[in-house]
Amino acid sequence: MPTTMSVSELAQVLFASALQVSDNPSPDQVRTVIADVLRACHEDLAFCAGCVAQEAGDHPEAYATRMRWALCAAHQVDPATLATT
Repeated sequence: MPTTMSVSELAQVLFASALQVSDNPSPDQVRTVIADVLRACHEDLAFCAGCVAQEAGDHPEAYATRMRWALCAAHQVDPATLATT
């Protein structure tokens, strides 16, 4: 996993996942999903940023709400714990 990730980067990874706010995920679930997405995209944060940009263009009405949720959820994750999941 990347050694240093900001909350913004964690949120982008989470945004690119299939996890939904309606799933009411726990911090452990958020951490697991972020780690899984990073593995699936070979730790390429640019890939996740591209997914965010695509979704923002395709669904601008939902972008702000989903990104706010992703940022709040990402604040609950300690990036240092991703390497151990």
